[in-house]
Amino acid sequence: MSEARPYVVLSCAMSLDGYLDDASDERLVLSNREDLDRVDGMRAGCDAILVGANTIRRDNPRLMVRAPEHRERRAERGLPPPAKVAILGHGDIDPQSRFFTHGDAQKIVYCATKTARRNHVRLGGRAEVVDGGDPVGAGFVLADLAGRGVRRLLVEGGGTVHTMFLTAGLVDELQLVIAPFFVGDGRAPRFVGDGHFPWHPGHRATMVDVRQMDDVVLLRYALSDRFEAS
Repeated sequence: MSEARPYVVLSCAMSLDGYLDDASDERLVLSNREDLDRVDGMRAGCDAILVGANTIRRDNPRLMVRAPEHRERRAERGLPPPAKVAILGHGDIDPQSRFFTHGDAQKIVYCATKTARRNHVRLGGRAEVVDGGDPVGAGFVLADLAGRGVRRLLVEGGGTVHTMFLTAGLVDELQLVIAPFFVGDGRAPRFVGDGHFPWHPGHRATMVDVRQMDDVVLLRYALSDRFEAS
């Protein structure tokens, strides 16, 4: 794997049966306070945070470092807020989404070629819109982010983005939190979709840590030889 690309951490929480959410209009809470604090600390240690368009549509995330102490430590080191990155593909996202309207971090949106011009008009005042090819590829996104000085990237979902990065073998570390319940609804989004993954019965992923946090458990896997134990 190229050393030029950012170190990639993929982080998500899912149910016991592998769902990221349920099929209702309300966001399903999978994590707990301790884990949310942990993820906030991870965000503070990254140069950029990436999600897909469906995550913006469903969850309307701010993608900001929340704890004042984490923000202050970044500021003391002369670091700006982590950049917000979205992969849009062929669709649209609301320019009034909190991804765009909250915080003063740099915002970058990678679009498929066919929609780049349209989204530049729709989103150009709120984010830098980049033609990411057709389809947008994880390798292109990482190479472009590396050129912008991003050395550590946190990928936060959803399932389409997880599948894109994992099947491409471009994740160095997986942090998977398991909530203690089932969703049991095939209409709900899953952790990953179908694909050919580098890890299979003949090539098992390496688990490096297991941590209980109240009623959830964190599983940490090394997925490349670039894995950083700290």
